[in-house]
Amino acid sequence: MSRYGPRIAALERRAIRERAALESAENLEPEAATTFVREGAGRAIWLYVEGRTGGRMVRFSPPELTALERAMNAWLECYARCHGVDLEAEFTVREAAELLVQTRNVDDVAQLLTGVPPRDGG
Repeated sequence: MSRYGPRIAALERRAIRERAALESAENLEPEAATTFVREGAGRAIWLYVEGRTGGRMVRFSPPELTALERAMNAWLECYARCHGVDLEAEFTVREAAELLVQTRNVDDVAQLLTGVPPRDGG
């Protein structure tokens, strides 16, 4: 287990609680989607980026990576649900991190991964 193990476990617990709470919510605000991305998925993605940069390459254990991805995907599902879309997210934290490095914007990462909301065709 890496030194990130406790932080990953806390992120996963919080993400699962928030997704469960959202499942029973009736009035979802699209504005809440931003919070799920910035305070949730973004933190999970950034933890991965932090561990992979800065001179020391952290080797996340398979259970840590699974937990980190489960947390990130739970928040991306919450994000999509706020936009009225049911999504079963199965993204890797690596692909999300690569998009974050390219776009430098976690909101763009969520939109690019989920396709929610759809981009204008013109």
